[in-house]
Amino acid sequence: MATIPARLAKATKSIHSWEEARSASLAAYRTWYRSAPEIVQLYGLHVSPTLVRMKIRQDFERNRETITDLSVMNIMLLKNHQEFQETMNLWKQECRRCPTPAVWRGRPWRTPTISTREPEMFQEEDANQSPL
Repeated sequence: MATIPARLAKATKSIHSWEEARSASLAAYRTWYRSAPEIVQLYGLHVSPTLVRMKIRQDFERNRETITDLSVMNIMLLKNHQEFQETMNLWKQECRRCPTPAVWRGRPWRTPTISTREPEMFQEEDANQSPL
């Protein structure tokens, strides 16, 4: 599918009341929720759309009680739409996608560490060689 940036573009609106903020955030949640199967298909994720929807719900509920300022809510809604547009236009880089389903199940994601020391088998060979 070709990337059409204008497909998801919309003008930014400023929210002036908590009722508007609630309706805008519910609309954003519904948009993400409905697009879960398409996200799984576009990115070739090895998880079900149900698991993606669960993660979307966790992200929205995490900010439910913490935001108490309308200006912060405006910024969060703007960033939410930007994130959605980048996701649906396949503008995400490989490292920005969820690496494994373990992250979605609440387990911490650890970056694989690269050992800088030599394996023991090479250390033994060096010790057995006679210096020339």
